Amino acid sequence: MNRYDEIPSRRFYRNRDRAVIAGVCAGLADYFGFNLKVTRVMAVVSLLMAMPVTLLIYFAAVFLIPSAPDPALQPHVDADFRKALRAAPAQTLGDVKRRFQSLDSRLARLERHITSPRYDLDREIRNL
Repeated sequence: MNRYDEIPSRRFYRNRDRAVIAGVCAGLADYFGFNLKVTRVMAVVSLLMAMPVTLLIYFAAVFLIPSAPDPALQPHVDADFRKALRAAPAQTLGDVKRRFQSLDSRLARLERHITSPRYDLDREIRNL
């Protein structure tokens, strides 16, 4: 099993930790990477404009969408990285690519140094 198999797939859950009523708005904000306050304001505006439909949809979401599992039982995944990945996937993956390129160049320099005759000479001198 590789590390990717341990990362939970992106699922839509109600977030009970940041909930005001039932966590539907917090779950929406987490899933789509929205600002939680803006999501709540949009829910209130929707409630004022179309109360019966909004209430029906909200209560349906409460009963149909499961609550988020306990984070203590889940494997550790960097939440900031996942949020950045949802908000700007191209930029985030570009940053990851640059980091790997930097690591690759550092590893190549290390390999060149260790396999060079100079390294062997320095090691022989230290052993004297």
